[in-house]
Amino acid sequence: MSTNTNEEPRHLADEKFDVVKFVKITAVLIISLLLWNLPSTVFGIEGLTVIEQRMISIFAFAALMWITEGVPAWVTSVLIIVVMLFTVSDSSISMLIDLNNYQGAATEVNAKGVEQLQGLIPYKDIIAAFADPTVMLFMGGFILALVASKSGVDISLARVMLKPFGTNSKRVLFGFMLVTAIFSMFISNTATAAMMLTFLAPVFRTLPENERGRVGLALAIPIGCNIGGIGTPIGTPPNGIALGALKDAGFNIGFLDWMIMMVPLMLLILVIAWLLLLNLYKFKSETLEFKIEGGAKPGWQTKAIYVVMAMTIALWCLEKVVGINSYVVALFPVGAFTALGIVSSEDIKHIDWSVLWMVAGGFALGTGMKQSGLAKAMVESIPFAEFNVFVVLIGAGLLCWLLSTFISNSASAALMVPILITVGTGMSEQLAPIGGVVTLVAGLALSASFAMALPISTPPNAIAYSTGLVKTSQMAKVGIIMGVIAMTLAYGMLMLFGSMGIGIFG
Repeated sequence: MSTNTNEEPRHLADEKFDVVKFVKITAVLIISLLLWNLPSTVFGIEGLTVIEQRMISIFAFAALMWITEGVPAWVTSVLIIVVMLFTVSDSSISMLIDLNNYQGAATEVNAKGVEQLQGLIPYKDIIAAFADPTVMLFMGGFILALVASKSGVDISLARVMLKPFGTNSKRVLFGFMLVTAIFSMFISNTATAAMMLTFLAPVFRTLPENERGRVGLALAIPIGCNIGGIGTPIGTPPNGIALGALKDAGFNIGFLDWMIMMVPLMLLILVIAWLLLLNLYKFKSETLEFKIEGGAKPGWQTKAIYVVMAMTIALWCLEKVVGINSYVVALFPVGAFTALGIVSSEDIKHIDWSVLWMVAGGFALGTGMKQSGLAKAMVESIPFAEFNVFVVLIGAGLLCWLLSTFISNSASAALMVPILITVGTGMSEQLAPIGGVVTLVAGLALSASFAMALPISTPPNAIAYSTGLVKTSQMAKVGIIMGVIAMTLAYGMLMLFGSMGIGIFG
């Protein structure tokens, strides 16, 4: 028998953690089941059907699970899809049970039962969430990131892009922010943060401990990652979630359309962040020396990677010229790299499937709300005409920013986008002068990316905090200031361009 006294506390800590999770899950299930079984009149929606009430319960389950993190966010998304298939689809067990309950009853009761079961969702539409075009868009982005990292192409590109900034400390700081942002436009924020931290490690070791500029350099990584992600539709999941929902609502925004509007905004915010860091954490050293080792190996595979990456990005940017939409283009690198043997079956296992499933769950939730009739019923039951449009617009952004500070920004977007699509439909007349539903939903997606006040807010924040150079108070100070500035600029731009009908509003 072991006499190690450290084993018992570790075991008790694990047990306590499991109890906390169990309590969270149990509480969520109780609330969800309560909503499932309450009298329909409680909800205040006239003519609420059985299927619509079940969707309310499923939505509450998703929201509470994402917020409490009783289980990982992607698990919640998978559960959403499975529960919907078995309870609200046209091939569900519950449908057969409910219809059997009505068989043999009086004609009036049977008619009422059939009416209550209206809005069943085609099971194929629910399952299709796993292969939604936006999910495929992210798949292409993940393949590009995987190949770039595996081959060392990302390091070679970083070396080339950082070279123009020389060794001046101020320029190096901006260089790291800009290069980090550019990488985050196309590849995982987490992978970008880890890579850039590797480049900065030698710099941190050479700087004296009393060099305040070290804090600024460490914070440059998460700021670059979080802000850079807004630049493209694939830069961060909230962008894809928003664009996918807008596409279903009849707004088809192209890859280049998004970039033309968001890249200038991204650059403006980066410059402001750079000036803020220089002011808060001034460098004592005039110069910084760093060495980036490694890179892509010469050979035909590296050349092929550069060609395929260049072609993919070019096709994305020339979407309206060549007539091939960005969702289809996203599968080009998947096919090309697998055909060339650059991506193997082992590589495929390293794709961030949890993010893809997380996004799919959000789309399934939106499909359920729309096709069950719940979205329409909500629009008809809520007096949107009485709401102040700016309160709704800014309130939604602030709520999403607050949620994303504590939980996954993907979960926040997946939770709120279906609601805002419904709200935007009900307030279409009030929103029309400032860009309509697009302003509302795009603003929400951007707000999710601007949540970077705590180490738990995003993986890049956690990576920067792990260096030991940044205190939580320092991260919160910069994160809150940048969040306010970024949201102000973003909503101002969206409302201005929306009123003019240009950019993504054209």
